[in-house]
Amino acid sequence: MKNQEPTGVVIVGAGERGVYFIGSRMAEAAADTDLRITGVVDRLPDRATLAARHLEEVYSRAGVSHPVQVYASMDEAMADAAVKMVIVTTHTDSHREPVRLAAEAGKRIYLDKPISVSLEDANAIARSETASGQPVMMGFTRRYERPWIEAVKLAHGDRIGTPRMVLLRSVIPYTRYLQLWHRDQARSGGALNDKGSHHFDVLNWIAAGARPVSVTATGGRSGIFAPDPDAPVRCRDCDRDCPYRRHETLIDRFEGVGRVPNESWTKARDILDRNDTCVYQPGSNIDDHAVVTVRYDSGLVATLFFSIFGPWSEDQETLEIVGDCGRLRMERHSGEIDLVENHGRARSTIRFPNPDAGSSHFGADREVVRRMSRFMKGELPPVGVAEGVASLRLVRAAQISLRNGSQPIDPMAEDLN
Repeated sequence: MKNQEPTGVVIVGAGERGVYFIGSRMAEAAADTDLRITGVVDRLPDRATLAARHLEEVYSRAGVSHPVQVYASMDEAMADAAVKMVIVTTHTDSHREPVRLAAEAGKRIYLDKPISVSLEDANAIARSETASGQPVMMGFTRRYERPWIEAVKLAHGDRIGTPRMVLLRSVIPYTRYLQLWHRDQARSGGALNDKGSHHFDVLNWIAAGARPVSVTATGGRSGIFAPDPDAPVRCRDCDRDCPYRRHETLIDRFEGVGRVPNESWTKARDILDRNDTCVYQPGSNIDDHAVVTVRYDSGLVATLFFSIFGPWSEDQETLEIVGDCGRLRMERHSGEIDLVENHGRARSTIRFPNPDAGSSHFGADREVVRRMSRFMKGELPPVGVAEGVASLRLVRAAQISLRNGSQPIDPMAEDLN
């Protein structure tokens, strides 16, 4: 980056996603973009201070001396003329207000997924976007990962024919959803919203504008994490032999979560502010598995096979699309696509060199930062509020179906709250 005026960025919600993934990737890329994090906003002062110091250290390692301040409030941050972009990574149920304030202040906005917990809030966010006259960029990371992008391109080409069936398999042992604030359905919308929103967005992406007409879901809460009133409150206070201990699970080690500087989580007393609540602690009310089928008016039938328990493995997420004359199967971990064409007469493996693969979200967060830079220069984002609302409609329809004996639900119905 040379001779460019820095673009000030504020992070609202100083948690893992905003600071230790997106913010860290932005600071690492200081030599390549004009984006500069001016400061952070969080309702917990110690967490905000820790976040600011962490980001300064990342900038320093990147060879840049750059101060990051702690804003006392959202209003103070919006009054800073240096701030041009707002990254909203608060708890999901708290997205609506910072988006409104940022939009009214004329700032560009990145909103992390899911768009919200309720459609009421999602629609309010859409109204804020419309009133601002500027698009909002959303953070469905599969839209920024090349294997997913290429798989959808193939599905929309003629190499497998018209897509007829989709199976998105997600068996990721994210028991952390029971250990963090996500355990409260009212805050997060549950695992099917926080993680499943990605997947439903992919299904809609493949459907290419077709209207979803029916959602049917089976699953809910297994007995694996049955509440135990005698369980220790936190992992740090426990001496049990447990495969779900925070920061010691295979997926935590793989994703580097244990390396996050998180003293504020360690010291936090409130159950929604710490990150190592025992998975057996009473009070969690989220689903941990589901099989969801979405039928579109184009005839496409798409199924999500979803679980937050099970083993960590290198095929934790796969996407299979069956067309008139072929099929493809993409594996997220390797990034490879197994492609069968011409009724089985041709088969090939498509591989993509990915120098960012070792970074967070298989490199997607680095691409998010690159796209943010281009977004600030006027490029439209690859995914936005309309897709966020559409994904949430499938989430809510699936959750209603789960509660009603797998009854088919119209995801376009007016009231899904």
